[in-house]
Amino acid sequence: MTIYQVIRRPIVTEKGVQKKEDERTLCLEVSPEANKTQIRAAVEKLFKVKVESVRTVNNLGKLRRRGRFSGYRPDWKKAYVKLRAGQKVPEFAEV
Repeated sequence: MTIYQVIRRPIVTEKGVQKKEDERTLCLEVSPEANKTQIRAAVEKLFKVKVESVRTVNNLGKLRRRGRFSGYRPDWKKAYVKLRAGQKVPEFAEV
């Protein structure tokens, strides 16, 4: 799996931007098949930083209805990547 298949996109929300500023933690949507070591290697190579820790969350797709038709949104995985002290946090969210 390439680094661009592991990391899908940054999650730019109020909570994600606040964690980035206060705790040096990046919030990313990643591939559901990716494990923590693949995520760590992809972030270190893509952003050229050192990673302290990686935490992951599996989000299940919600039931969505449109009239009498129903279906599920796709399942997805989120990763919180904490950078080591002294590392420059990449700027992908300009507020």
